[in-house]
Amino acid sequence: MSSLPILKVAVSVPLSREFDYLSATTEPEAVPGCRVLVPFGRRRQVGLVLGRATESGLARDQIRQSLETLDDSPLLTEDDLWLIRFTSDYYHHPIGEVVATALPTLLRQGKPLNPTIHCVAVSDAGESADIESLAKRAPRQAELLEILLDAGGNGVDEETLTEWVPTWRRAAKALFEKGLAHRFSTRADGDEPVSPGSGEAGPALHAAQQQALERIEAHEGFGVFLLDGVTGSGKTEVYLRMIRQVVDAGRQVLILVPEIGLTPQLVSRLETRLGVAPAVMHSGLSDTARLVAWRRARAASAKLVVGTRSAVFTPMPDLGLIVIDEEHDHSFKQQEGLRYSARDLAIARAKRKNIPVILGSATPTLEVLQHCRAGNFVRLQLPDRAGNAKPPNFRLIDLMRAPARDGLSEPMLRAIDKHLDSDGQALIFLNRRGFAPTLICASCGHVAECYRCDSRMTVHAKNNVLRCHHCGAARALDVRCTVCGAEVRPLGEGTERLEDALRAHFPGRRIERIDSDSMQRRGAIDEALELAAQGGADILVGTQMLSKGHHFPKLTLVGIVNADQGLFGTDFRSAERMAQSIIQVAGRAGRESRQGEVIIQTAFPDNPFWKCLIEGGYPRIADDALAEREESRWPPFTRLALIRSAAHKKSDAHALLDVARRRIEAKQTERLRILGPVDAPMARRAGRYRAQLLLQSSDRRLLHEILADLRPALESEPSARKVRWSIDVDPVELF
Repeated sequence: MSSLPILKVAVSVPLSREFDYLSATTEPEAVPGCRVLVPFGRRRQVGLVLGRATESGLARDQIRQSLETLDDSPLLTEDDLWLIRFTSDYYHHPIGEVVATALPTLLRQGKPLNPTIHCVAVSDAGESADIESLAKRAPRQAELLEILLDAGGNGVDEETLTEWVPTWRRAAKALFEKGLAHRFSTRADGDEPVSPGSGEAGPALHAAQQQALERIEAHEGFGVFLLDGVTGSGKTEVYLRMIRQVVDAGRQVLILVPEIGLTPQLVSRLETRLGVAPAVMHSGLSDTARLVAWRRARAASAKLVVGTRSAVFTPMPDLGLIVIDEEHDHSFKQQEGLRYSARDLAIARAKRKNIPVILGSATPTLEVLQHCRAGNFVRLQLPDRAGNAKPPNFRLIDLMRAPARDGLSEPMLRAIDKHLDSDGQALIFLNRRGFAPTLICASCGHVAECYRCDSRMTVHAKNNVLRCHHCGAARALDVRCTVCGAEVRPLGEGTERLEDALRAHFPGRRIERIDSDSMQRRGAIDEALELAAQGGADILVGTQMLSKGHHFPKLTLVGIVNADQGLFGTDFRSAERMAQSIIQVAGRAGRESRQGEVIIQTAFPDNPFWKCLIEGGYPRIADDALAEREESRWPPFTRLALIRSAAHKKSDAHALLDVARRRIEAKQTERLRILGPVDAPMARRAGRYRAQLLLQSSDRRLLHEILADLRPALESEPSARKVRWSIDVDPVELF
């Protein structure tokens, strides 16, 4: 025992430390990057070895021994472990929980890297079976057989089948008995690399694209390039040219996208142009599929990895380029648990690997624009749309002169009719799902509120329910006021109400609603977007799911229904976000030969914001906002950290932050500003009272020194046991 090495192990617990264990005496030997099974309290936990030591703060006879080494060789390289440590240090988050974020679920559970996979496949008899006849007698068996036929001889693993068809086992038993299908097991060993095909040739680059590509090509080593191009300017074509070069050189490329909905369109384009199928990493995959993709990336057999936020942690030993599409999107910042920015971690990872990063956006964040101004990043502009496409025309509708009914004014309805008659397609945008945001009593004015949150319940008329969009609480739709018994009515509009109104105004037209309520079925978003892209839907109604990177060739009109939500926002980022949202959704219009039109309904047409946006576009909004931020000393000219707390008692939530403030004040300097503690803007959510403490400083190092001292102090604070608390570095939501 005395000669056994000491392992520094990260365990997924909310404590900012590593734990010392003696190495197990059995083979294989535990080295950094391997998983080990360790005793933790009364449980067994899977941990990751981060290092080895000869000494510990504990006596050797007090150090427990690890039970088993789970990997024959390290899962993660030195670079991968560096990223984990950097993330933990920068975001002041327990390193064991960072490891849990970085590893696929099955590996966190202690499952082998190359597990035995149980699959179901169609038999020879099944390939020649009469599906139509079977469907009449046993529709579920026919459904399963069709899935197996589509999969071919490789079959479908049982976990994926369970995800697709939860009741598949009974139907499979019947197919086995009939000899139409069979079950087999296989070991998921290393995946062989797939050489890229030739792919299709892309269109000729226009001058600005060529200049941007040449600037990136001429640069050696680490560099951050902002590809700042208007919507439809051909940013993706520049990505593809650079990706082609990197892949042809035998290296890997990581492509990050903000949402799952963007993945299929991008994957299809990559396959067509590069002749290679990317490994896909996002939360919509089964655990087995995610592990397969992770394993292919780790083995460098996957030259392309396309994923959402957490894919930034994917091990890629031959990484040569990182592309971040729609860099401005807030989905790149995790809002629960480990509150990391995938964009910022990708830049840190690229610097470590000495490789370039391309950030693409039509509406870059002010933080990135300021880095360009300071010379830290290179700004490459694509000011014009590709081909003959022209930017859309903007028009305001004054709701004081043309009142809206069910969210739609007469001028808006006439414009929709005009574009449809011209064989165009319309997109009606409202970033609010449900039928109506409020249910109000016509007599006493009582509003239906959530009993767990300081928020109103949203009306979902199709399901006859009231639902809270903050905590998920739901109840039957009220028929009468719960206070006075009078009649109640929905107030305001959501996408569901807009859909109903459009169906009434345009009977016979195909209307497709795309929001998180209507797209819950697996594959529904892909089908809806494909239908829209093919022109099969005349009118699209939706939320921000429709604004991000989609290409709809026939779309000529974008109608923005409730454009005033951000005009008077309390968050200092309100104007920036509102402009980004409008420009992004407006960019869907007129991307082919016909010029598009964007109509904005507003009750405040004289607000200076509109003149600034329509005449100067996003660059004018960004310049004005940066000037305001510099004068008021808000980001990107200072750094923020937000300490949040939530408890069943309001006093408990504030008490912990009072402790934090006192500890910070003991070290306070003129370079640090402390705001709070105060109630969160929504003080009660999901039954807990929430408070927050905001730290602001122009000295990033000082801010991190304070947080590094604060986190372990709060972890050992007795009052913290009653509270859920977190530290959010560089917060993008102050709520």
